[in-house]
Order: sequence, then C-alpha cells, then structure tokens
Amino acid sequence: MPKPELTVWYNTRCPVCDAGIGRQKRRLIEAVKAGRIAFRDINPEPQALAGYGASLEDVRRRLHATDADGRLLVGADVAIAVWATTPGEGWLAALFGNPAIRPLTRLAYDRFADLLYAWNRRKGRW
Repeated sequence: MPKPELTVWYNTRCPVCDAGIGRQKRRLIEAVKAGRIAFRDINPEPQALAGYGASLEDVRRRLHATDADGRLLVGADVAIAVWATTPGEGWLAALFGNPAIRPLTRLAYDRFADLLYAWNRRKGRW
C-alpha cells in the first residue's frame, strides 16, 4: 500500500474530535480504503510525532497531520487539508484557506481548540 497523502493524528478521547473525524472518515471512505488518507489515534502512539517536536499533549490540543512529503501540518491547516480532500468540501478549503482569511481561520481554530482542550481536561479525558 502506498504512503498516505495525508496522515491525520487526533485524540479519540475527545468526543468532539472523535465525532468530527468519524464524520470525515465516512465522507472520505474511498480515500481511506485506497490508503490515500489515514486517520490515527495519538493515544496508543504518544511518541509518533516526537521527531517533529510534537508531544502527546500538543496533539490532544490541536489536530496534527503529516503530508506525503513528510511536512507537519497543525491545527487549522489540517482542517483545510482535509476539506480540500473531502468531496463537496473543497469550497471550505478555498474559503478558509484563502491567504487573506487563513490567519483568521487559524486564530478561530486555536481559540476553539484551547476551549475544547480545557473542557476535556476538566472532564478527565486525558
């Protein structure tokens, strides 16, 4: 099987993250089956992104992904890459990934991710 074009690392212990990735997996079923995109739970592989300087807590806080060239994507950039791959969601990637809008997309994603991370910690979802 070829190396995935995008490998998304996420936290299955976060119900919001797990549901969102579950939705994307269903929308991308053919790409997942073909091995073009992979979704991986960081919890059983906490050191998976250590070579990039990303810790388990970093991935629990924000989505991380690696592309086919081995580059690390973080946060909103992961969401944009997934939207660009998802049938019917390319417009989201074009809108929120637009160079003029992307800084605001990153800011909004980061604030939401911070709130979600704090909520998960309060609920004991490590």
